[in-house]
Amino acid sequence: MSSIVYKEANEAEELAQIHQLNYNTFVNEIPQHRENDEHVLVDRFHNENTYIIAKEGHKVIGMVAVRASRPFSLDEKLPNLNEYLPHCGPFCEIRLLSILSNHRSSRVFFRLCETLVEYCIKNGYETALISGTTRQLKLYKRMGFIPFGELVGSKDAPYQPMYLTKETFRQSTRSFSKVIRKQEKHKETLSFLPGPVQSHPSVEDAFSKQPVSHRDQHVKELMTKAKKQLQEYTNANYSVLMVGTGTLANDAIASQLSTFKGEGLILINGEFGSRLRDHANRLNLSHYTIEKNWNIPITIEEIEQILDEQSSISWLWTVHCETSTGYIYDVEAIQRLCEQYGVEVCVDGCSSLGAIETNFKEMYLVSSVSGKALGAFPGLSIVLHREPLRPNATIPRYLDIGVYEQHGSLPYTHSSNLLDALTTSMTKRKSAETVAYVKSIRSILASNNIPVIGDDTYSPEVITIEIPEEVSSKSVGDYCKEQGIHISYESEYLIRNNWVQLACMGWFEQERIHKGLNTFMKLYHDKVTR
Repeated sequence: MSSIVYKEANEAEELAQIHQLNYNTFVNEIPQHRENDEHVLVDRFHNENTYIIAKEGHKVIGMVAVRASRPFSLDEKLPNLNEYLPHCGPFCEIRLLSILSNHRSSRVFFRLCETLVEYCIKNGYETALISGTTRQLKLYKRMGFIPFGELVGSKDAPYQPMYLTKETFRQSTRSFSKVIRKQEKHKETLSFLPGPVQSHPSVEDAFSKQPVSHRDQHVKELMTKAKKQLQEYTNANYSVLMVGTGTLANDAIASQLSTFKGEGLILINGEFGSRLRDHANRLNLSHYTIEKNWNIPITIEEIEQILDEQSSISWLWTVHCETSTGYIYDVEAIQRLCEQYGVEVCVDGCSSLGAIETNFKEMYLVSSVSGKALGAFPGLSIVLHREPLRPNATIPRYLDIGVYEQHGSLPYTHSSNLLDALTTSMTKRKSAETVAYVKSIRSILASNNIPVIGDDTYSPEVITIEIPEEVSSKSVGDYCKEQGIHISYESEYLIRNNWVQLACMGWFEQERIHKGLNTFMKLYHDKVTR
């Protein structure tokens, strides 16, 4: 049996089922409306309604509607409605609660209502009004609904006007919510996201420890350990860790390049190469580019040609793994070429460090992050560097790698939790068997008629999938998420190209990733080929 997903209805198929469920409940079961040959009931406020649904597989098994436009249906039944209401608006009205008879349990009811309340809070509603069936008054009151006024409706279908505020919901359902969370704790989900990634349980334990001041000796020891681990893993000479993202690490590299004489060369064949150019432009770094359409290789010969032609080039900047496609640049070959021309190489290694073994020893600067293939939590920017760097007053303080180097990467507030998680994750790598399985995923997908971009020279941990143009990549991603398989699909560049991605970064057990991949392939074909 499929797990039940609670969500906002956003597909035509879901809306069609809502009209059928509406008919079944409020025509067949509760005689509020007349029968019709189509066996569908479209609510009179349908165009203003937002529907929260419970969905098992492809089937809508429960629903509830919410709208915030006055007059409400209760305004028609109680002309003096405002006199009954608490002074805590904005208000919304909840209607059409319906659950298939074979799924009517307190758990389904509560989870549907809980999702509804989350929607209401997100949209700024403070109080919700309902006409609650008298058959379920005990359950409504248990959730915090407060009755007011006289019964409305008809003799055959009486309803009690009620309202629910955020506070009464929170107070009345605290113990019930705890039970639900315990039941949901073991729900099977798997993340194929490039961040946040799957983490080893011990990494989560390390992250959840009591925070410690960055001036404490324990944090200094953690930092020393993290730097040593990174340098041993990459063969880099030096490293600094900042609180931030990969974007911050690349801003730090751009700031360092602003002190160089001469011009630069940036390689671009995807989204993240374009972002390096944006980093350079924002600091007015003079540079050339070799730019090709996405996923078209840039060869060593093409790089050598422009180095021959432009003797003013003193630095080259490239991504290692172009995350938008999974394309891998041979940065070690680029480094060997640039050494012949006296050109310093800088690398964006955010999606490769931890995924692709590379010797960064001779590269001038390399950026990365804690929350991708290193398997820790997002929040730490990493810059590896070949030689010691001194503070430079022309660089903003927070971006000055030399300041971090001078103070052991602790010149400013740091996170003991993130450091603890990183040092733990560096000791919890995927097994050799799991690594081998991950390398086979691209061919497994292709053999199952799922069109992947690239071949075995691409990153094994970033796999880009082309969705047929007649199907929305977002609908595929939404569908997978509903079933507990989290893939990358919401970035602008993925939506623009109608792509989705599977990222196998972080920590996995082979059996679990195998099961998750099989589930994804089934969901893909359910959505794309049905």
